[in-house]
Amino acid sequence: MLYVVHAYDYTDEQALERRMSVRERHLEGAKILKAGGNFVMGGALLNPEGKMMGSMMVVDFNTESQMNEWLQNDPYVTGKVWEKIDVKPFRKADV
Repeated sequence: MLYVVHAYDYTDEQALERRMSVRERHLEGAKILKAGGNFVMGGALLNPEGKMMGSMMVVDFNTESQMNEWLQNDPYVTGKVWEKIDVKPFRKADV
């Protein structure tokens, strides 16, 4: 099952510092997901000024519980980078 994840960063003064402090661990985790076939695509959401304000990922897991387990252990969650997370099942259009 595909899921689209929209995650929005905290907006306090230390938010960018927290993001940058765990960014490499987050990206390493994405590489592990990709190697396992769970990462489809993703990247940073940008504000009108071009600064990071969150993330978007499309992930593929057999079950919602597997997806939730990954999500709850992602460094952007445990490191208090993402404040608001919206996850929805996703169906890719065959075009």
